[in-house]
Amino acid sequence: MSNVTLHPDDAPDRPTVETLSPRSDVIEIFKTPVFLAPMAGVTDTAFRVLVRELLGDAGRNLLMFSEMVSAAGVHYRNEKTLAMLETATEERPTAIQIFGSDPAICAEAAAYVEQLGSAAVIDFNAGCPAPKIVKNGEGSALLKNPALLEKILSAIRNAVKLPVSVKIRLGYDSAQINAAEVAKRAEAAGVDFIAVHGRTREQFYSGAADWEEIAKVRAAVKIPVIANGDVKDFDSLDKILETTQAAGVMIGRAAQGNPWIINRLLRYFLTGEKLPPPSVDERANVMRRHLAKIIFYKGERVGVREMRAHAAWYTKGLTGGAELRNMFNRAESAEDFLGVIGLIDGR
Repeated sequence: MSNVTLHPDDAPDRPTVETLSPRSDVIEIFKTPVFLAPMAGVTDTAFRVLVRELLGDAGRNLLMFSEMVSAAGVHYRNEKTLAMLETATEERPTAIQIFGSDPAICAEAAAYVEQLGSAAVIDFNAGCPAPKIVKNGEGSALLKNPALLEKILSAIRNAVKLPVSVKIRLGYDSAQINAAEVAKRAEAAGVDFIAVHGRTREQFYSGAADWEEIAKVRAAVKIPVIANGDVKDFDSLDKILETTQAAGVMIGRAAQGNPWIINRLLRYFLTGEKLPPPSVDERANVMRRHLAKIIFYKGERVGVREMRAHAAWYTKGLTGGAELRNMFNRAESAEDFLGVIGLIDGR
């Protein structure tokens, strides 16, 4: 076993958190225990490569999670689904997240992903609140059927040798907070670690994440628990780890338009150093890099369209941000987009 300390020994007021998994590869994962959450439409290869570049050497082993991939799509060899499984050498290690509701199909998909040879972890989604996912009995709908979820996770565990993780929420709604029970079942199924978003499916992303409930999950299992929800700065990082005693923290929406946050929080976690936020010019330069990457991986037409959402996040809080967002939404080419980014410099 090994300990991960939030800051050096000369900062005794900081909490110490413990990794509990006996697998050496999982212990290695938790040596850099700040994780980029899986987010549909956000954490694609372009974004993951960008975050990895901003991390530098200190974060070369930090685990980042992919957008969720349909197990059924893998089963039927759907072209778009298989494209989502592609990873770049520069971004790895990567956890590939799959979702589904049929144990056999989920196990088959997990084995397929493992055979590709590019994943470091197989992650399973049992927390997505999107109506189109839930109505199919997938994502957070599985929190209403813990027995089925356990069967799925057991089937995946038996199908692969890679570490297996699962991401859940506190429960389906406020009347059914069952994350601790679900976590115990996941542990019994052989899952190596678990990430818990401190909200119910009913909440989606509203209200405050309940870190006390995540602490109950941490106390219920011996495998490492990653806390997720409302971590956006140094103070919230300290507080969520102090409250939950989790083995690590997962950053989701706070990374939208803010890929620097992973490096800033990891550096703080490991050394206590508080790196300053990026300047406006740095923001513009990273937007250019992000645009170039998304076009490289997806082509100009798709890349420019998808970059509009990222541009809205990047320009949040900037002077004249609303006008800039309108201009980005009208951009039809990379040249158009770069022209608008040029207006940000020097603001």
